Amino acid sequence: MSLKVLAGIVKGRKLKTPSYNTLSIRPILGRIKKSIFDIIQAKLKNSIFIDLFAGVGTVGIEALSRGAKRVTFVDINDVSLSIIRHNIDVLGFNNVRIVKCNIMKNLQMFLYEKYDIIFMGPPYNSKKYDIEMCHVLRDIVRYNILKDDSILIVQKHIKEHVGDVYGLECFRIKKYGDTIISFYKKN
Repeated sequence: MSLKVLAGIVKGRKLKTPSYNTLSIRPILGRIKKSIFDIIQAKLKNSIFIDLFAGVGTVGIEALSRGAKRVTFVDINDVSLSIIRHNIDVLGFNNVRIVKCNIMKNLQMFLYEKYDIIFMGPPYNSKKYDIEMCHVLRDIVRYNILKDDSILIVQKHIKEHVGDVYGLECFRIKKYGDTIISFYKKN
């Protein structure tokens, strides 16, 4: 699988990815990533961005390339984190933080900072997906890590349901085949 940065200062650069069977990750499709960044481009410049369930870091790296001030990459998998570190080093970015964390249990680790943009691309097909994602979204509100004008973006499979979360308003939903991208803001 070949992934590239779509735009910005490292446009066209290839990213290291795991061998096909190494991880149970699903890097975001290029057309979906392009659409997301077309939607959030006005908020991206100098933003504080966090990529939760970062996988190989393609979304956070795209944010850096397009002008994010700083990106935090969060994942629980050591192979994913190693690939992110490799890609960041090769591309020469230094305004990053790479964190090994189980987001389902330890979101409070990120209380020290509020984010302009949060991207969540959790693994598909978890039997407890609905409950886990609602829990993470509630924690984002509870720990108040969103700024008043922040955007929270959630990628999910069409069969997975997140539902309403007190304190968040879903203001846009985009469908790409079996993938749904939901955009939230504080309410």
